[in-house]
Amino acid sequence: MHWQFAPQADAGLTASLAQSLGVPSAIAALLVQRGVTSYDQAKAYFRPEWSGLHDPFEMTDMDAAVDRIMDALAQGSRLMVYGDYDVDGTCSVALMAGFLQQFTDQVITYIPDRYLEGYGVSWVSVDRAQAAQIDLVIALDCGIKAHEQIAHAKTLGIDYVVCDHHEPGATLPPAVAVLDPKRSDCSYPYKELCGCGVGLKLIHGLCLAMGLDPESTLAPYLDLVVTAIAADIVPLTGENRTLAYLGLAQMNQKPRAAFAVLTEQTKQRPLQMEQLQFHVAPRINAAGRIKHGQHAVSLLMEESLEQARAMAQEIETWNTQRRGHQETIFQEALAQVEALQEQQASATVVCGHWHKGVIGIVASKLTETYYRPTVVFTEHEGILHASARSVSDFDLHAALEACSQHLIQFGGHKAAAGMSCDPNQYEAFKTAFNRMVAERIEAHQKTPSIRVDATIELREVNPKLMRILQQMGPFGPGNEAPVWAAYAVHETGYAQTVGADNSHLKGAWAQGDSAAIPFIGFGWAHAQSLMSARSLVDVLFSISSNTWNGATSVQLMVKDLKKSSVISTAAEEEY
Repeated sequence: MHWQFAPQADAGLTASLAQSLGVPSAIAALLVQRGVTSYDQAKAYFRPEWSGLHDPFEMTDMDAAVDRIMDALAQGSRLMVYGDYDVDGTCSVALMAGFLQQFTDQVITYIPDRYLEGYGVSWVSVDRAQAAQIDLVIALDCGIKAHEQIAHAKTLGIDYVVCDHHEPGATLPPAVAVLDPKRSDCSYPYKELCGCGVGLKLIHGLCLAMGLDPESTLAPYLDLVVTAIAADIVPLTGENRTLAYLGLAQMNQKPRAAFAVLTEQTKQRPLQMEQLQFHVAPRINAAGRIKHGQHAVSLLMEESLEQARAMAQEIETWNTQRRGHQETIFQEALAQVEALQEQQASATVVCGHWHKGVIGIVASKLTETYYRPTVVFTEHEGILHASARSVSDFDLHAALEACSQHLIQFGGHKAAAGMSCDPNQYEAFKTAFNRMVAERIEAHQKTPSIRVDATIELREVNPKLMRILQQMGPFGPGNEAPVWAAYAVHETGYAQTVGADNSHLKGAWAQGDSAAIPFIGFGWAHAQSLMSARSLVDVLFSISSNTWNGATSVQLMVKDLKKSSVISTAAEEEY
């Protein structure tokens, strides 16, 4: 693991900010590194408010989208709210349908079947919209490349409003309105919204057009938005960070029934992004992976706690099945990589008769294992379908676009994508993709790295620092939890493996004569041999809290560690 230190913060700005805010210089330096250099900027950073959200009508086509939906409501038209089968898509559908159902009973929801229809606006859905006498479809988290389907629907008298956040092609689909901040002709100030975020901006626009107060009207939907943000791993900067901050407040104060039951067993309170990403999101996703995404929408829209609990228990069963499929496929994919010596190629491309619902997770695990762009194919009804994942800022979408002559279709963004391919084109795609990655990938993208914010002495780590750091959340891409480096620390003699499979490491570190601070290293049991009172190590960690028997204390979360390289053997013997 390469330790990549962030540029050192300007000393003058750091000192000035520390004085004006009354915070330790270590905190001020972090803020300066993140572009926060004044009292007013710090206030907006620590306490994001509704006033920080942009005017929805700055988004291209917002006027047309709002007018068309307002007209549909006035005419009593039948509406279909359509979305992808992942967390972002199902949360988007629950959000939009929940809002519209306040004004009309002519709303139906639709999630495509992952296996029978595939990703995006399906031909089957157009036929069903016609059969249901739908006048307007609002497509969320998809639709940006559904040119043929939307054009066909138009001939049937069905209009579309598209709310997407994926990269558009050279032309846009013939919808009444296409809301996508990534449109080249869209001047909306923030480009990194998730699909649910774009849907929220549409509702924001509708609120303004209807004369409703956006803050009070939209607040109940923010738990859906923050869950989508967490699951889609979009940057936690700008408007996303504001929405996540407000959404976590809603989630912790007054969550909808679905989130109340999904987080009942979660010990961490208040809930943070990590609990949404690693506990809530996989369960919502399990419905679309194993059964059907409509089950997730039904759960997210259920108002009864009793009914929501029963639905969540069923989804938990599917999530258990998902984990079983995932591990089996991952082991088979590993064997294929080794047998075909894929690990020697520029990228990892594997194919098998695997469960389509979990190949995205397997692609992520293979990427972590071999650290190279990865594509995992599976065959379904004579067509190969794949999920792809990237590494360290390598532009996966651009690489796939350069190989698109071998694909039936593809879509996604820089870090992740999906595609389909004729089996006869598989080898040609594999060769072309490997060549494209080899030509474009840079040396630093071939090695895992971790960003380190600053070096710190353990004597500087205390409850006050921990409390201020916690207020810098929510954390995620673009606003990562600060990572610190400490050199020549020693274990105080109590390191032990913990967890059901003893895969984690727990103990306490001291530095020189500093007080010992507890640490936990998830997945770090293999490093126990380095842990002794006479061994010095250099460590990377984030600073968190641990609550036990009502008492909260500082805890270090291990990110990386290695035998110390800066202390001599003679000095080491001092300990």
